[in-house]
Amino acid sequence: MPRCKHCRDKFEQYEFNNKFCKKEDCQVAKGLYNLDKIKKQKQKEWKKRKAETKEKLKTKKDYEKELQVVFNKYIRLRDQNKTCISCGTPLKGKFDAGHFYPVGSYKNLRFNEDNVHAQCVHCNQHKHGALNEYSLRLPERIGQERFNKLNEDRLIELHYSIPELIELKVIYKDKIKNYHFS
Repeated sequence: MPRCKHCRDKFEQYEFNNKFCKKEDCQVAKGLYNLDKIKKQKQKEWKKRKAETKEKLKTKKDYEKELQVVFNKYIRLRDQNKTCISCGTPLKGKFDAGHFYPVGSYKNLRFNEDNVHAQCVHCNQHKHGALNEYSLRLPERIGQERFNKLNEDRLIELHYSIPELIELKVIYKDKIKNYHFS
């Protein structure tokens, strides 16, 4: 025999899977319980509709921001055991994914892995990227050929579409996931 969810007394079930006995206060509790279930279901549906609406209203800039977060996470993971690209100090704790060619001027290189490397916070934020030092160490890290290609690529205009940004986000999430297992 089951126990009433409200008064905890044993009772004879009068409906399939019933959780409350027939006492008046237990029936009131049953009504409140059912109202709460309905309220939770409506909240769940509202959250789903809200998320769908939010997704539909996203702009290209929103997709770029999302991709930037995932891309930077990948760069930090890739370079975690390296030194700061600018000053050469070992990276400890918090460090940035610093762009050699700045995003504002070279949007086409924003998600180019050769253009972005781990930098200590001091070099990236307080020394504005320490670009002189960065330019000296970058060819050592990626090789002269790739450095020359990066310099050429800065002149090529490139505009990502929303589907391309979504695809890149998936690619970098996958790289992050696979990096943890390697």
